[in-house]
Amino acid sequence: MIAATLALGLSTLMPTTAEAHRRWLLPSSTVMAGEEETITVDAAASNGLFIFEHRPLGLDDLVVTGPDGQPVEANIIGSGAYRSVFDVALKQQGTYRVALASDGMMGFYEFDGERRRWRGSREEAATAIPEGATNVRMSEVSSRTETFVTLGAPNDTALAPTNVGIEMIPVTHPNDLVAGEAAQMKFLLDGEPAAGLELEFVAGGTRYRDEPGIQTLTTDADGMVTLNADEPGMYYLEASAGRGEYEAGNARRMSYTAVLEFMPL
Repeated sequence: MIAATLALGLSTLMPTTAEAHRRWLLPSSTVMAGEEETITVDAAASNGLFIFEHRPLGLDDLVVTGPDGQPVEANIIGSGAYRSVFDVALKQQGTYRVALASDGMMGFYEFDGERRRWRGSREEAATAIPEGATNVRMSEVSSRTETFVTLGAPNDTALAPTNVGIEMIPVTHPNDLVAGEAAQMKFLLDGEPAAGLELEFVAGGTRYRDEPGIQTLTTDADGMVTLNADEPGMYYLEASAGRGEYEAGNARRMSYTAVLEFMPL
């Protein structure tokens, strides 16, 4: 069954409903100057943007990619009731990609009269479920939550795709976004253009608005989409897709979220 799950193609991908709680990484700053700098990043899930009112995000899947494409170690401060916090020392000039990225499998099964949950890698999945288990429901899961920061002049090395799940490949550099000017982004699904992908684009500060102001966008045949921010500030972008039936053990769930800062003119 697991092998059949992994062998399924992507031709049946359809948009799925976004999670009720938004996942986000909020940096203390996105554009800096100087020889060296440090940013602090909050990692949380919440209903409102960007409000600490639900739960912290785990940091086991944290990956920071430096301007040279190499991993950068983050300094984990810890997790509280509503947010996790970490610092990133920026010692190289250029653009950093800060992400929580996971790609594996998860599901449920019953064994010895008990309902059990399992999560792990694809390699572990083949032997993870004990013989005799019933009501096995497995799903592939790929998720990416990210933001971008730049010290000095921006570059594109850290923005290279991994070709796993849903990814955003900025055409307009993510640290060169200006309110009132259109920004072009390309979305990929496992390295191929994600045509017809539905996205939500919304400004932070939803607590102070009667209407959340969500823009619903759809990528074109090349996976391209245009972002328009009327006001400067932090913006949230979300996309999700899925295929198959969870109960039948042939499901895949993919999600992507990003926080982008649009600067004033």
